[in-house]
Amino acid sequence: MKTLLDLENWNRKEHFLFFKQFEEPFFGLTVEIDCTKAYSTAKALQTSFFVYYLHKTIVAVNTIEPFRYRIIDDSIYIYDTIDVSATIMREDKTFGFSLIEYSPDFDIFAANAFAEIESIQTTTGLFTREFPLDNLIHFSAAPWVDFTSLSHARSFTFPDSCPKISFGKMKITDDGKRTMSMSIHAHHGLMDGFHVGQFINCFQELMNGENN
Repeated sequence: MKTLLDLENWNRKEHFLFFKQFEEPFFGLTVEIDCTKAYSTAKALQTSFFVYYLHKTIVAVNTIEPFRYRIIDDSIYIYDTIDVSATIMREDKTFGFSLIEYSPDFDIFAANAFAEIESIQTTTGLFTREFPLDNLIHFSAAPWVDFTSLSHARSFTFPDSCPKISFGKMKITDDGKRTMSMSIHAHHGLMDGFHVGQFINCFQELMNGENN
């Protein structure tokens, strides 16, 4: 379900009309995330750390309203919920685009995620399913690379307003602290750095076990 945003009475109307004209309206930030507590929790639950922080990501996305905005035919709609399309790697080092349905309940989300991962890993090709709606984020992980910035391949002629969130390699300090780089790219017509900051803070709190 989605609701039409009242553009005429939106305090960011001018910002939207300005940035939507750009060939590249996306902006990005890369930050370091403390994942010490989250990694420990995932191991205690005997679950995949990837699925664990993927769930915290999509919970934060659904919490911060501008991350649920999408542009459709020059109008802005607010989706009730956002799902996640994560790139899933196969044994032959190719990957496929998944579609994992959101649930605030980790066990339900994890079951959806593991089923989708298995489906991708036992098929071939980039697109293994239909993507009828844009109520999703584009998610990827590069656990081999400790990056400090990231760019995305994009077609400027293809309408796209979905946020893109990526994670890098986990690092461990001498005192046992674990960190990862997180990159967020978002449509500047829909949000600003303030809203991305809200998302980062919400995500870090969730990774620390707060607001769960």
